[in-house]
Amino acid sequence: MSEPVDDVRAFVFKNRGALLALPAVGLAAFGKPSALSVTLGLPIAIAGELVRCWAVGYSGVSTRGDVVSAPELVTAGPYGYVRNPLYAGNFLTALGFAVAFTGKNSSGVRAALVAGSLAAMAGVYCAIVPHEERFLHSQFGEEFERYCERVPPVVPQLEPMPNGAGTWRPAVIKDAETKTFLTFGAMLAALALKAIKA
Repeated sequence: MSEPVDDVRAFVFKNRGALLALPAVGLAAFGKPSALSVTLGLPIAIAGELVRCWAVGYSGVSTRGDVVSAPELVTAGPYGYVRNPLYAGNFLTALGFAVAFTGKNSSGVRAALVAGSLAAMAGVYCAIVPHEERFLHSQFGEEFERYCERVPPVVPQLEPMPNGAGTWRPAVIKDAETKTFLTFGAMLAALALKAIKA
């Protein structure tokens, strides 16, 4: 891999929070929720956050840093179904909020907001997943290769990889997810304000 590409991926990883906030700001600014869109979208967003919490209970606070780190290769819990459960959860949350915010938008604007939000997330993840996996390969070598052979990167498999490694530690969720909870709360507040005005 060329060094400029690695530098770009490292930059995107370091700034992923700010980059992923852009679609959220777009939804909050231009979305027009309806009762139906909130009813349909909010459960999807909550499901995504629950997937994140499940994953963080296994991966811990190491997922929050500006550089990739992994004290151990976690393959249990949601990591037995998909290699990137945090991002799968984020994608669900984004989809849910995109649906919730756009109920009264015209079909063209709705499609642009939903597609734009998800495309922005996909673009960020297309940069950072290879960056993270390169690091994991350098740290765990053949163990990580075997894991990649057993577990898909994005779309979860129906049966988990057997004998996964890692321990569920729900106590770390509060510390690891503070920023995510604040962002989720801000989106809920923006959704409520937009729904009241609509």
